[in-house]
Formats: sequence, C-alpha cells, structure tokens
Amino acid sequence: MKIRPLADKILIKRVEAENITKGGIVLPDTAKEKPRRGKVVSLGDGKLLESGKRAEFQVKVGDEVLFSSYGGTEIKVDGEELLIMEESDILAVLR
Repeated sequence: MKIRPLADKILIKRVEAENITKGGIVLPDTAKEKPRRGKVVSLGDGKLLESGKRAEFQVKVGDEVLFSSYGGTEIKVDGEELLIMEESDILAVLR
C-alpha cells in the first residue's frame, strides 16, 4: 500500500536505535527509548497559504531528521512502523 501525506504533513521512517552504549553496555529492548531520528519518506503538497499558493518544505525526501519526542502520529503500513507529522515537529536536518 502506498501512502501520500496531505497538505503540510511529512511521512517519516524511524532510524533504529543503538543496542550498545558508547561505554559498551548492551541495552535490552525494554530499556531502549524510541529513536527521535528518522528519514523522510514522503512529503505532502505543502501548507496552503492565504494567497492560494503552497509553501515549500525545508526538508526533502531522503533527509535524515531529528524530531520532537511526542511529535507525529504512529501508523503501521505493511508491517512497517512510520510516523506522520507536521513540518513544525521537525527540529533539525542531520548532515
């Protein structure tokens, strides 16, 4: 199934969290936080402005981004967990 976000929404796939800390400690699944990093999979058309035009996104498909902890809505598509969020929930683009 294909999903296309609407308006100013962005579809993001989380990047898997590390299993081992920098100090070498192995973390069990129950101790891991959900990662706040992900890759942009798809973009909507952009926010509709009063002029009738669409605002351009500051991110593009393929960008690795850092987003707020509670940002977005989790969905499952074909067994894959994805997030749909607004561009304002994205804090930074990682380079």
